[in-house]
Amino acid sequence: MTAPAATATPAQARGREILEVFDAAFGELLAADPAAFQTKFRKMAASAFAFYRGTACLFYADMDGEQRPHANPFLDERTSRVWIHGDLHAENFGTYMNANGRLLFNVNDFDEAYVGPFTWDLKRFAASVALLGYAKALSDEQITALVTTYADAYRDRIRALASGAAAGEPTALTLDTARGPVLDALRNARTHTRFGLLGTMTEIRDHERRFTPGGGSTELDKDTRAAVLDAFDAYLDTLPAGEARDRRGAHRVKDVVGRRGIGIGSAGLPSYNILLEGHSDALENDLVIYMKQAQTPAASRHITDRAVRDYFHHEGHRTVISQRALQAHADPWLGWTELNGTGQLVAEVSPYAVDLDWSDLSDPDQIAQVTADLGRATATMHAAADEAESGHSLVPFSTERAIDEAIGTDEDGFRGMLVEFAHSYGATARRDHQIFVDLFRNGRIPGL
Repeated sequence: MTAPAATATPAQARGREILEVFDAAFGELLAADPAAFQTKFRKMAASAFAFYRGTACLFYADMDGEQRPHANPFLDERTSRVWIHGDLHAENFGTYMNANGRLLFNVNDFDEAYVGPFTWDLKRFAASVALLGYAKALSDEQITALVTTYADAYRDRIRALASGAAAGEPTALTLDTARGPVLDALRNARTHTRFGLLGTMTEIRDHERRFTPGGGSTELDKDTRAAVLDAFDAYLDTLPAGEARDRRGAHRVKDVVGRRGIGIGSAGLPSYNILLEGHSDALENDLVIYMKQAQTPAASRHITDRAVRDYFHHEGHRTVISQRALQAHADPWLGWTELNGTGQLVAEVSPYAVDLDWSDLSDPDQIAQVTADLGRATATMHAAADEAESGHSLVPFSTERAIDEAIGTDEDGFRGMLVEFAHSYGATARRDHQIFVDLFRNGRIPGL
């Protein structure tokens, strides 16, 4: 029996807060597809880190007061309004093939990207390091050292970028500049091929390539298929000039299937896979793109700047503009469209996407090396918007110079802020995870 509000324990009060945030963030999608959220929540129940990954909405509800004047000494009019990833945790880094054909290691998954305080990204990452460190039985001192390494690497790269970076200094993690587990991920990605990906998703039927039935895909009815193809035609106009947009025959659709997200981040979101003719008649050159319903970013619920909120046509447009701002030379197939009045994100299903695998990382020195790389990658991401063709009018200043100036006022305080937050919010997330598990297993989450 639930205790009255006046006598509720701290855990009960936090439980109600978690349920309120979940209802605002997930309520509509949960009502439409409860089974998908059963799967999502069971994955989140597995560990405090999995719970943290799935609850950016709760993190930003807790960060809401940070925008108040003087709440954070490193935030001002400019540093409170930069392009941010929005869900920056230790497992949202991996490899991708850029528009120039280079394999890079950097931040991935831009579904939560928005414009807001740069410290939100850093704090979210720092807390994720504390959670991973705790799960690997690292001491508080070791976790402090890791967060300090991340903060210092970020600060050093921001300083270098703000000053123009020394000639020849690498700013990207590539096959030529990476080391350790990051280099392993890049080498792994290099062994993948589009043809290999096609083999896992398609088959040859009647001398033509088609999607393989089953495996989570669903056949579309005639009206849905027509609507998806109309949305695809509109998407083509959002592609940047280049090979993907201009290539002859590249846009002939061979097959379309429906899918529905059941992962931690995509639960309940409808999506579609579209098989396209490649750059020649050879069947091994075909490629697959996906179209998925874009979600409302958690950070946006706590940004009151109307100029930011009104800038985007819909969430699909917001996701693409944000990714182009944060990721130099992004996927040439990245674009947006609308389907039944809802914004959609469209991009290639890339065989070159390999996430960093933390499961085999146990040596503190090796973890520190990776953490330093991720600090530099975060700084490079925050600075990428200066060179972006899209969204520059929304953030019309040098983000790295603004951040460099803010950190420069108190470098020790900057480092200390991230260390303190990592420990305190890591402990909060572990407590929240236990509260969530008890709510979930006892049937206390409405709609499930």
